[in-house]
Amino acid sequence: MLNETLIHLIDLPGTYSLTSNSEEERITRDFIIREKPDVVIAIVNAAMLERNLYLVAELLALDVPFVLGLNMIDVANQQGLRIEVNVLEAALRVPVVPVIASKNQGLKELIDTAQKLVESPIPLAPNRPEIRPEHRLVLEEICSLITGLVPQPYHEDWVALKLLEGDSEVMEMVEQAAPKAWPRIQALLSQHEDAILDITGGRYEWIARMVRAAVVRPRPGTIVLTDRLDRIVTHPFWGLVLLFGILGIVFWLTYHAAMPVVDWLGSAIIIPLANVVSVALANAPLWFSGLIVNGLIGGVGTVLTFLPILIVFFIVLGVLEDIGYLTRAAYVMDRFMHWMGLHGRSFLPLFLGFGCNVPAVMGTRIVEDRRARLLTILLVPFVPCAARLAVVSFLTPAFFGTNATLVTWLLVIGNLTILVMIGIAINRFLFKGAHTAFIMEIPLYHVPNARTIGLYVWQNMLAFLKKAGVLIVIISVIVWAFSWLPAGNVNNSLLAGLGRWLEPLGRLMGLNDWRLIVALLTSFVAKENTIATLGVLYGISDHSGGLAARVGATLTPAAGLSFLVVQMLFIPCVATIAVIKQETASWKWTAFSVILLLTISMIAGIGVYQLAILMN
Repeated sequence: MLNETLIHLIDLPGTYSLTSNSEEERITRDFIIREKPDVVIAIVNAAMLERNLYLVAELLALDVPFVLGLNMIDVANQQGLRIEVNVLEAALRVPVVPVIASKNQGLKELIDTAQKLVESPIPLAPNRPEIRPEHRLVLEEICSLITGLVPQPYHEDWVALKLLEGDSEVMEMVEQAAPKAWPRIQALLSQHEDAILDITGGRYEWIARMVRAAVVRPRPGTIVLTDRLDRIVTHPFWGLVLLFGILGIVFWLTYHAAMPVVDWLGSAIIIPLANVVSVALANAPLWFSGLIVNGLIGGVGTVLTFLPILIVFFIVLGVLEDIGYLTRAAYVMDRFMHWMGLHGRSFLPLFLGFGCNVPAVMGTRIVEDRRARLLTILLVPFVPCAARLAVVSFLTPAFFGTNATLVTWLLVIGNLTILVMIGIAINRFLFKGAHTAFIMEIPLYHVPNARTIGLYVWQNMLAFLKKAGVLIVIISVIVWAFSWLPAGNVNNSLLAGLGRWLEPLGRLMGLNDWRLIVALLTSFVAKENTIATLGVLYGISDHSGGLAARVGATLTPAAGLSFLVVQMLFIPCVATIAVIKQETASWKWTAFSVILLLTISMIAGIGVYQLAILMN
């Protein structure tokens, strides 16, 4: 509600054009055409105005009320660019509003401008790009052929332009709507397949005129900050060194900044709370006190100690994204992605997997080629998510002490190495060694914004807590119930029976304690359940130096390393598997992913343990 007016804002997917090459482009243009919004607000990057004006050129062709939001004006100024907003508005003949979204500047003015445009009875006459003269007559002829034949709500001028542009979706629509006229249209299009060059050329000439009129550039020869930094950040060798160095810093920060807080939460809050509740329920039935102390407090309470680890991780990830580093990381990794038949764009969802595999799988939608997208989806679970890293961060110090940072770093490198090897194998044997091309925009560097990073951390932590608050409570109670039934004794419980049945497999990996095997199995529901299950099975009231120390005392370093390797490579959580099914629309590929990960994790765990035994 603004100025006593109810406003519905629809956030459409980000895109650079309105062709039918990707799902984002189709969703955006179909919504604008079919839903007919009162006004379209396009938010473009002022520091990359030339690149973003291409979308503006296509939006103006749709003949919809239009407002341009010129975001990141401050970043443009940092790079020596000065944009004359009034001049740009006069050149485009549409409202233009400068915005600095990260500082909440200009947003109200943007909405006010859009509202006035809706309420204004005066129609706009925007300055639209034109096709080059060589094909204007052809465009007019196509318009005459489809007159009265284009289904609503599509405009005939726009459809004619898209036909000449070779848009497959529009061509299919016209073929179905006008079967008699289609042979003549198709013959005409076949004779002018090069028309797309004049269409895009006309748009870029229009963009050049807008930029010449409204943008003042730094003097020639000026080396801006982005150029100086990119000499190192995008360097084939030093850029890679920097990338792995940043990963190492993330883990170092996790241990030195988060682990003291984790220890404090366990010793000052979780354990005392469990003791107090245990005393208060001394006269209650054993099953009830066990449910509360070991099931709820022991499971959920232990998982909540992950919060400091995740906060540190998401802060670092948010900073890297906000300053513009992640796209450079994609550029550096592009040549390695090609080993697997992928390109740098696939690196972005893979990197996102360090936060959570679920949005990473969904993020593969930015990969346009279906084969490349499917391969990227299959590789995402090999990226250790924040929950896996939290489990590893929790247990590694107990196994390896002061070498925990190095071991964690090597575990992540090991996962990424296996990811590459599996990607090469799948591409070579299943996809016959196919490759895809790669074009990506590199943003300018800018100072990170605390508000943006804070929102990023808050949203991710809120999602984690919702997941923990539902799944972890349920699984903790289930694990406790299976550890209690049928006789109220953990060692003779249903859970112990399942663990002992799998012990022969566990011994090959050095996991002689059935509780560790059960903890791996329950991680299928949520990776955090590894710790929650161990907290239930080991009993939080029995802590002597914490749960990690208890588990560390159970295993040799070789077995501990094997357990961590399996944990890093084990099948993903059920939410990730559900999203894989959703995005691939195939139970076959979903089952392939699960079986592949289960097989590799078992082989890797056995191999690491046996090799460690031989080396000792």
